[in-house]
Amino acid sequence: MLNAHTPTAALDGDRMIINLGPSHPITHGTLRIILELEGEFIQRATPEIGYLHRGVEKLGENLSYQQFIPLTDRLNYCSSMQNNVGYVEAVEKLLALKIPRRAQLLRVIVSELARIGDHLVCIGINAVDIGAFTAFLYLFKQRETIYDLFEMSSGQRLHTSFTRIGGLMRDVPPEFVPLCGRFLGECEAAVDEMEALLTRNPIWHDRTRGVGAMSVEEAVNWGYTGPCLRASGLAQDLRKAQPYLGYDEFDFDIPVGTTGDVFDRYLVRAEEMRQSLRIIRQALDRLEPGPVIVDDYKVALPPKEKVYTRMESLIHHFKLVMHGIEMPVGEVYSATEAANGELGFYIVSDGGKSPYRIRVRPPCLPIFSSFDLKVKGRLIADAVAELGAMNIIAGELDR
Repeated sequence: MLNAHTPTAALDGDRMIINLGPSHPITHGTLRIILELEGEFIQRATPEIGYLHRGVEKLGENLSYQQFIPLTDRLNYCSSMQNNVGYVEAVEKLLALKIPRRAQLLRVIVSELARIGDHLVCIGINAVDIGAFTAFLYLFKQRETIYDLFEMSSGQRLHTSFTRIGGLMRDVPPEFVPLCGRFLGECEAAVDEMEALLTRNPIWHDRTRGVGAMSVEEAVNWGYTGPCLRASGLAQDLRKAQPYLGYDEFDFDIPVGTTGDVFDRYLVRAEEMRQSLRIIRQALDRLEPGPVIVDDYKVALPPKEKVYTRMESLIHHFKLVMHGIEMPVGEVYSATEAANGELGFYIVSDGGKSPYRIRVRPPCLPIFSSFDLKVKGRLIADAVAELGAMNIIAGELDR
């Protein structure tokens, strides 16, 4: 049997081995795929991961529960807000902690903005890889507006660290809501323009239809979640199936495809952006003044003015910073519907300042595992289209 790691191994007939990545524009990160070719047709595709492994889970065992939040930014860095929200939701589930209503709605808003931003990047870059550069330019302005909203909320555009256990790091500024309102209309128009460019484009059809098709049974067996699963025809969405952050109170639909190919994944993501705009519009309408973090000073830091003027608040501040939150002993698994699918955090607590164990369930690991099956017998150009539609993010994949 051919060993993919030894390019000098004997090959049958006209077969040859080439490397796709790890440093290549179309791999969108440090991804390496070892392709065994016969002519230009793929006979075997072996993903090799680990180039961006940073030991995130092990680091979490030596940090406090709050200190782990910035590490979640570096998972799927195209939608870091959703990683922030997913992690603190897990810790709050372990604490049985209920956050203020305004904090809950703001988490919904920034999560859906992050979903739109992630899908904009996925579709835009996938189109660029195939040769449709114009669509990327139509979409990028909306992504920049999303980053403007993140910057005015958290002070950072990419690695936001916006959440805190019990709420948010701070409230959004007054100009956030008007800019977000303008974004809703502009983004909807941009999605319409994108679909006008691509959806009925015969070249786009030729490059995406039938590529990477997968039945719903196969997708479930591989552990697919998110848009890749829904494109195969299963309307599975944790916002509906296991509602969190009050998603059961919002009116939105779950788009599904039929074949699971690159074209269906494009259509699903395009419609998901419209549904996210619906959710944001409803959340903005319900947004009312109020606190954005719990007033339990054994969980959340007291306001600075109290720390500077009251001894009790100063003591709480010291205890939280030096000794951390008093966590119950136990374990919890909490999952949220991130842009790529089910993002899960499994946390084991022994009651100490740091978690005894943290395990991240990355949505794109099972998706990438099926790459060989989906491109076997197809052209190299189809592998490029398939990889882009999978939306593999190396930071989340390798951790």
